[in-house]
Amino acid sequence: MVREQLVGRDVTDEAVLTAMRTVPRHEFVPEKWREFSYDDAPLPIGHRQTISQPYIVAVMTELAALSPDARVLEVGTGSGYGAAVLSRVAKRVFTIEILEPLAVRAQETLRRLGYNNVKVRHGDGYQGWPDEAPFDAIVVTAAPAKIPEPLKQQLKVGGRLVLPVGERKGRQELRVITRTRQGFRDEFVFRVRFVPMTGEASEAER
Repeated sequence: MVREQLVGRDVTDEAVLTAMRTVPRHEFVPEKWREFSYDDAPLPIGHRQTISQPYIVAVMTELAALSPDARVLEVGTGSGYGAAVLSRVAKRVFTIEILEPLAVRAQETLRRLGYNNVKVRHGDGYQGWPDEAPFDAIVVTAAPAKIPEPLKQQLKVGGRLVLPVGERKGRQELRVITRTRQGFRDEFVFRVRFVPMTGEASEAER
Protein backbone atom coordinates (compact mmCIF):
# COMPACT_ATOMS: atom_id res chain seq x y z
CA MET A 1 0.00 0.00 0.00
CA VAL A 2 2.66 2.52 1.03
CA ARG A 3 5.09 1.69 -1.77
CA GLU A 4 2.57 1.71 -4.61
CA GLN A 5 -0.18 4.10 -3.49
CA LEU A 6 1.82 6.69 -1.55
CA VAL A 7 5.54 6.68 -2.41
CA GLY A 8 4.61 5.84 -6.00
CA ARG A 9 2.66 9.08 -6.14
CA ASP A 10 3.62 12.31 -4.36
CA VAL A 11 3.73 11.55 -0.62
CA THR A 12 7.29 12.09 0.63
CA ASP A 13 7.11 12.98 4.35
CA GLU A 14 8.91 10.14 6.16
CA ALA A 15 6.95 10.58 9.40
CA VAL A 16 3.68 10.26 7.47
CA LEU A 17 4.91 7.23 5.53
CA THR A 18 6.01 5.55 8.76
CA ALA A 19 2.61 6.22 10.32
CA MET A 20 0.85 4.76 7.30
CA ARG A 21 3.05 1.65 7.52
CA THR A 22 2.45 1.09 11.22
CA VAL A 23 -1.27 1.85 11.68
CA PRO A 24 -3.26 -1.33 10.88
CA ARG A 25 -6.06 -0.04 8.61
CA HIS A 26 -7.90 -3.36 8.71
CA GLU A 27 -8.58 -2.86 12.43
CA PHE A 28 -10.73 0.17 11.55
CA VAL A 29 -12.65 -1.49 8.70
CA PRO A 30 -15.87 -3.47 9.35
CA GLU A 31 -15.43 -7.23 9.05
CA LYS A 32 -17.50 -7.35 5.87
CA TRP A 33 -14.98 -5.18 4.00
CA ARG A 34 -11.68 -6.23 5.60
CA GLU A 35 -10.32 -8.05 2.58
CA PHE A 36 -10.24 -4.65 0.84
CA SER A 37 -8.55 -2.81 3.73
CA TYR A 38 -5.36 -1.98 1.85
CA ASP A 39 -6.93 -1.07 -1.47
CA ASP A 40 -6.65 2.61 -2.39
CA ALA A 41 -10.37 3.23 -2.01
CA PRO A 42 -12.85 4.50 0.57
CA LEU A 43 -14.88 1.78 2.30
CA PRO A 44 -18.28 1.84 4.08
CA ILE A 45 -18.21 1.98 7.89
CA GLY A 46 -21.96 2.26 8.45
CA HIS A 47 -24.32 5.20 8.97
CA ARG A 48 -23.69 6.33 5.36
CA GLN A 49 -20.10 7.16 6.22
CA THR A 50 -16.79 5.91 4.86
CA ILE A 51 -13.18 5.41 5.84
CA SER A 52 -11.13 7.55 3.45
CA GLN A 53 -8.78 5.98 0.93
CA PRO A 54 -5.20 5.65 2.24
CA TYR A 55 -3.81 8.15 -0.28
CA ILE A 56 -6.17 10.90 0.89
CA VAL A 57 -5.38 10.22 4.56
CA ALA A 58 -1.66 10.43 3.82
CA VAL A 59 -1.95 13.60 1.71
CA MET A 60 -4.07 15.42 4.28
CA THR A 61 -1.71 14.42 7.08
CA GLU A 62 1.27 15.61 5.05
CA LEU A 63 -0.45 18.90 4.20
CA ALA A 64 -1.01 19.53 7.92
CA ALA A 65 2.81 19.88 8.20
CA LEU A 66 2.98 18.48 11.73
CA SER A 67 5.89 18.66 14.12
CA PRO A 68 6.40 15.93 16.76
CA ASP A 69 5.02 18.22 19.49
CA ALA A 70 1.96 19.35 17.50
CA ARG A 71 -1.57 19.44 18.87
CA VAL A 72 -4.12 18.55 16.21
CA LEU A 73 -7.90 18.75 15.96
CA GLU A 74 -9.68 16.32 13.65
CA VAL A 75 -13.30 17.02 12.72
CA GLY A 76 -15.03 13.82 11.65
CA THR A 77 -13.56 10.85 13.52
CA GLY A 78 -15.40 8.23 11.48
CA SER A 79 -13.68 4.90 12.04
CA GLY A 80 -10.79 6.46 13.99
CA TYR A 81 -8.20 5.55 11.35
CA GLY A 82 -7.28 9.13 10.48
CA ALA A 83 -6.88 10.00 14.16
CA ALA A 84 -4.61 6.98 14.62
CA VAL A 85 -2.40 8.09 11.73
CA LEU A 86 -2.26 11.67 13.05
CA SER A 87 -1.35 10.35 16.50
CA ARG A 88 1.80 8.71 15.15
CA VAL A 89 3.00 12.05 13.74
CA ALA A 90 1.74 14.58 16.33
CA LYS A 91 1.90 14.69 20.14
CA ARG A 92 -1.85 15.05 20.88
CA VAL A 93 -4.94 14.49 18.76
CA PHE A 94 -8.42 15.73 19.62
CA THR A 95 -11.14 14.28 17.40
CA ILE A 96 -14.88 15.01 17.19
CA GLU A 97 -17.58 12.80 15.65
CA ILE A 98 -21.19 13.92 15.21
CA LEU A 99 -22.59 10.37 15.01
CA GLU A 100 -22.51 8.84 18.47
CA PRO A 101 -22.30 5.15 17.41
CA LEU A 102 -19.20 5.95 15.32
CA ALA A 103 -17.65 8.01 18.13
CA VAL A 104 -18.15 5.17 20.61
CA ARG A 105 -16.78 2.53 18.23
CA ALA A 106 -13.77 4.65 17.27
CA GLN A 107 -12.95 5.35 20.89
CA GLU A 108 -13.10 1.63 21.71
CA THR A 109 -10.90 0.73 18.73
CA LEU A 110 -8.31 3.42 19.49
CA ARG A 111 -8.17 2.41 23.15
CA ARG A 112 -7.87 -1.29 22.31
CA LEU A 113 -4.99 -0.61 19.94
CA GLY A 114 -3.16 1.62 22.42
CA TYR A 115 -3.53 5.06 20.81
CA ASN A 116 -3.48 6.79 24.15
CA ASN A 117 -2.68 10.27 22.87
CA VAL A 118 -6.07 10.56 21.11
CA LYS A 119 -9.10 12.09 22.84
CA VAL A 120 -12.50 11.39 21.24
CA ARG A 121 -15.59 13.54 21.71
CA HIS A 122 -19.13 13.01 20.44
CA GLY A 123 -20.48 16.29 19.09
CA ASP A 124 -20.79 18.72 16.20
CA GLY A 125 -17.33 19.73 15.01
CA TYR A 126 -18.40 22.90 13.21
CA GLN A 127 -17.51 24.98 16.25
CA GLY A 128 -14.26 23.09 16.79
CA TRP A 129 -13.04 22.34 20.33
CA PRO A 130 -12.64 25.76 21.98
CA ASP A 131 -11.50 24.35 25.34
CA GLU A 132 -8.40 22.83 23.74
CA ALA A 133 -7.64 25.57 21.19
CA PRO A 134 -5.46 26.87 19.68
CA PHE A 135 -4.23 24.04 17.46
CA ASP A 136 -1.16 23.60 15.29
CA ALA A 137 -3.37 21.96 12.68
CA ILE A 138 -7.01 21.10 12.04
CA VAL A 139 -7.97 18.30 9.65
CA VAL A 140 -11.59 18.02 8.49
CA THR A 141 -12.81 14.77 6.93
CA ALA A 142 -16.26 15.87 5.73
CA ALA A 143 -17.05 18.67 3.31
CA PRO A 144 -18.81 21.87 4.37
CA ALA A 145 -20.12 24.17 1.63
CA LYS A 146 -18.09 27.01 3.13
CA ILE A 147 -15.04 27.09 5.40
CA PRO A 148 -16.22 27.20 9.05
CA GLU A 149 -15.02 30.46 10.60
CA PRO A 150 -14.71 28.95 14.12
CA LEU A 151 -12.12 26.47 12.86
CA LYS A 152 -10.00 29.21 11.30
CA GLN A 153 -10.06 31.13 14.57
CA GLN A 154 -8.82 28.09 16.52
CA LEU A 155 -5.56 27.88 14.58
CA LYS A 156 -2.28 29.10 16.01
CA VAL A 157 -0.36 31.59 13.88
CA GLY A 158 1.39 29.35 11.36
CA GLY A 159 -1.23 26.65 11.88
CA ARG A 160 -2.97 24.91 8.98
CA LEU A 161 -6.59 23.95 8.34
CA VAL A 162 -6.81 21.09 5.82
CA LEU A 163 -10.30 20.40 4.52
CA PRO A 164 -12.53 19.59 1.55
CA VAL A 165 -14.93 22.41 0.64
CA GLY A 166 -17.89 22.33 -1.74
CA GLU A 167 -21.56 21.78 -2.33
CA ARG A 168 -23.15 18.45 -1.45
CA LYS A 169 -23.83 17.47 -5.07
CA GLY A 170 -21.18 19.60 -6.69
CA ARG A 171 -17.42 19.51 -7.03
CA GLN A 172 -15.35 19.78 -3.90
CA GLU A 173 -11.85 21.15 -3.49
CA LEU A 174 -9.19 20.12 -1.02
CA ARG A 175 -7.90 23.36 0.49
CA VAL A 176 -5.21 24.42 2.97
CA ILE A 177 -5.87 27.55 5.03
CA THR A 178 -2.77 28.85 6.82
CA ARG A 179 -3.08 31.42 9.59
CA THR A 180 -0.51 34.22 9.29
CA ARG A 181 0.14 37.29 11.40
CA GLN A 182 -1.68 39.32 8.76
CA GLY A 183 -4.68 36.99 8.29
CA PHE A 184 -5.23 33.77 6.34
CA ARG A 185 -3.69 32.27 3.20
CA ASP A 186 -5.94 29.98 1.14
CA GLU A 187 -4.43 27.34 -1.19
CA PHE A 188 -6.17 24.95 -3.60
CA VAL A 189 -4.70 21.41 -3.70
CA PHE A 190 -6.92 19.28 -5.97
CA ARG A 191 -10.50 18.20 -6.49
CA VAL A 192 -11.97 15.58 -4.16
CA ARG A 193 -15.23 13.91 -3.15
CA PHE A 194 -16.11 13.58 0.54
CA VAL A 195 -19.29 12.95 2.48
CA PRO A 196 -20.93 16.28 3.38
CA MET A 197 -20.44 17.86 6.79
CA THR A 198 -23.73 17.64 8.70
CA GLY A 199 -25.13 19.44 11.75
CA GLU A 200 -24.47 23.16 11.98
CA ALA A 201 -22.62 23.08 8.66
CA SER A 202 -25.85 22.02 6.95
CA GLU A 203 -27.74 24.88 8.59
CA ALA A 204 -25.06 27.33 7.47
CA GLU A 205 -25.78 26.38 3.83
CA ARG A 206 -29.35 27.63 4.05
